[in-house]
Amino acid sequence: MRYAPVLLAGLAAAGSAHAQDVTIKPSADVRLRYEHVDQDGLARKADALTLRVRPGVTVTRGEWSALIEGETTIALIEDYNSGTNGKPAYPLVADPPNLELNRAQIRYAGKGLGLTAGRQRIELADQRFIGSSGWRQNEQTYDAVRVQIGKPIGLSADLTYAWNVLTVNGRNGTGARPQAIGGENVFAMLNYGIKAGTLSAFAYLVDQDEAAVQGYRLSSQTLGVRFAGATPVGKDVKLGYIASWARQSDYRRNPNDYSANYWFGELSLIARGLTATAGYEVLGADKGAALTSVQTPLGATFRFGGWAGKFGTTPPEGLHDLYATAGYGWKQVLGADAITLTAVYHRFDSDRLALHYGDEIDLLASVKLGPTTVSARYAHYRADAVATDTDKAWLQLDWSL
Repeated sequence: MRYAPVLLAGLAAAGSAHAQDVTIKPSADVRLRYEHVDQDGLARKADALTLRVRPGVTVTRGEWSALIEGETTIALIEDYNSGTNGKPAYPLVADPPNLELNRAQIRYAGKGLGLTAGRQRIELADQRFIGSSGWRQNEQTYDAVRVQIGKPIGLSADLTYAWNVLTVNGRNGTGARPQAIGGENVFAMLNYGIKAGTLSAFAYLVDQDEAAVQGYRLSSQTLGVRFAGATPVGKDVKLGYIASWARQSDYRRNPNDYSANYWFGELSLIARGLTATAGYEVLGADKGAALTSVQTPLGATFRFGGWAGKFGTTPPEGLHDLYATAGYGWKQVLGADAITLTAVYHRFDSDRLALHYGDEIDLLASVKLGPTTVSARYAHYRADAVATDTDKAWLQLDWSL
């Protein structure tokens, strides 16, 4: 908790406001989740029942604020391989028991300027390359300084220097799954926003400076451009679009000499409660050797490549993901604030050698009742050239203050 005195002292010194101008706002985030995994090739099936509690408080004084947030994860049923508990006979469910300081930051939010220092959540663009891994019970946060200049319309910039990444492995993390990974990381985005969308140029310099983490081979520099937006195409109908390209290569102490392209395109149609999406993502490969394809070690991987989680590490031959999503949502129905149903199909292929990796179907049903959301998910991965057949099921309850 060494961050707390520094943050509070900094807030007290900021500005000349009187005591009555100070506001204190508590926060809480609770998630109870059951996860079942049946994976071919492993002797046991996994059953994980975990409770995540994330209490916090924000103190605000004028344009300055300080946030302190803890995080604890309790394994109520631990029949699974958390990555740190020594149970390799079970499938991996990367939600180990944990108790840690999740965020501790001081922030200045002025007109067209934001400055955040300390342990913080960072989510850039769609989180493909830099995110918080919010699906996992233990969030990924960053010890960093971040500067944001400008507004959504017009020119803006977002620059971060992060010297430590607090991983999802928790305080018992060690070896190839450490609690934290040091390094000199730089994340930069230059954006220009118009009514139709936002054009971004980005540079993500990822420095995974830990020998135990793949021998530095996850350090990379990714330079690219992205355009994302939406426009009305009729009454109550909106067309969304995303296009992105990037080039990734080795960086700093990475012993591999590689470069590979990243491509992403997506179209979505939203018509009242109906949503339909089609997309194609390419994580290119170079030589076909391990970790010489596009890698995203700091990305929110659950959002991409299927919920079964077979492609958190991109295969040596790269990855092509052709997917389609259909969903429907109702508001203020059957006593609920919202009810949502979603189905997703993925076809996975290689970038080199024309391999068909496998197919996946994902299903989701969720009900929102005030601050509480109850959801059920299912993922079925049918293997061909990569991994093994896997079924996963989740029941989850989320509550926030």
